[in-house]
Formats: sequence, structure tokens, C-alpha cells
Amino acid sequence: MDISDKDRGLNYGDGFFTTVKIDSQKLSLWHYHLARLQECEKRLGFPPLDYAQLTNECLEIARQRKRGFLKVLVTRGCGGRGYGVPEEPSPNLIITQGELPSHYHDWQQKGVSLGYSEIQLGHQPLFAGLKTLNRLEQVMIKRGAQHSAFDDVIVEDIAGNVIESSASNILVVKNGRAFTPKLDMCGIAGVYLQHVCSQFKVTAQRVQRQDLAQADAIYLCNSLMGLVPVKSLDKQIFDVQTALQLKEEIEAPE
Repeated sequence: MDISDKDRGLNYGDGFFTTVKIDSQKLSLWHYHLARLQECEKRLGFPPLDYAQLTNECLEIARQRKRGFLKVLVTRGCGGRGYGVPEEPSPNLIITQGELPSHYHDWQQKGVSLGYSEIQLGHQPLFAGLKTLNRLEQVMIKRGAQHSAFDDVIVEDIAGNVIESSASNILVVKNGRAFTPKLDMCGIAGVYLQHVCSQFKVTAQRVQRQDLAQADAIYLCNSLMGLVPVKSLDKQIFDVQTALQLKEEIEAPE
């Protein structure tokens, strides 16, 4: 699909997206991805998409792949004066596909090493939880992670609260209780985290560094890699085998 240089997604990041895992020619957690797209559409004031047609197109792509991912990206299209939105926008919908990152399998089995990012997330409750095209903070966070000695980094907000990693949510287990950072001011409400919360009791709360230091197990999760245990955070070591045993309980259906 050719994209105009006047497209609002290109010029202003005016849009949203979701990334879907394809497993055994099926769209994993598709109903959660649809709900995410609909929430973004509603809160950003986009006209309704044809979700039946979108579902059929994505299913056709999945049937042609045994494993991989597809990305659904929506922009508001062209029009409007400057930042002003067009009165009758004509959104562009773009679907791309690819292979799953090869290192995810090793991460799932061996765990990941984490540090802390020097970059903090700003507060904007209007967009909190949404996966919009405005991802420059994450680009700079990932850039820093790529130049670190760690597999990934934990990101805090400007108030010092733990929020997420560079591209995934965080799940913490302490004394049999699971909790995750509250995302009412910033951060992305990930699809896989929503899936876990639907079948295992997870509390959303303010999380600080000391909460992670005192945890029995910490996990990263997103829709492509599922739950990945943390083997180390800065200089602290976690028991990956214990985390993998807990992981089976967390991911088991009710």
C-alpha cells in the first residue's frame, strides 16, 4: 500500500496499532486485539472500522502462515489543517506480517537479564494504556537498552514508579500474590497481560524498585513472547526454575 506524505500517521503519529501472534495458523488472543483496536478508536475519536472485514483479512493471512506475527496499523489518513483533524476522516489500515523474534524461545527457557532505563515516561492519562503510534519514548528507551549489558530494561515514570519494560508489561509474584504496575498515567495495557489477568488473580498497584527487589519471581510479557521469567535485575539474581514452575500455574486455565 502506498502511503501519502500527507498521511497523519506519518506526520503526527495520529493512529494506533496492535501486533498479533500467529500460532498453528490461528490468531492468538484475537478478541483481545479487537478490543484494543476498538478502545483506541473510541478514545482517539476515529470513525468505526469494519472489524468483520479486518478479521477475515487477518484470518486469511494466518491460514497462509504456520507461525509468525501480523501487525494491524491504523492512521487517521490525510486531511485537516495542521494538527486539526478532518471533519470526515478516511482512515488508512495497513497489515504487515513477519517472523517471530528468534531469541524469544531462549528467553522463555533461560530468562532475561534486566537493568533500569535512565529514561522516564511522562504522564499523559489521556493516552494511558493505549498503543498509539507515538512511540518515540520507547524508541529512545530501546536505543539505550541496545547499548547496555542487559537483555532489556525496566522503565519508570517521572514519579519513580515502575511501569513496564521497553516493549512488554511486568508481572511480579511475592508470597503467592501476583501484581502488576498500575497504568493510569502512562504505559501500555498489553494484550497478554489482560489474558493472564482473566484467568489468574492479579492486582494493579503502584510498584517501586524495592517491590521488585523483594519479589519471588518477576516476568515480562507481551503478545508475541508470552510470560518470560527474569533471571537477574541489576546485580540481583532470581531463581528461574522457581519462576518457570510458577509460570505453569499462572498460565494454566481455570
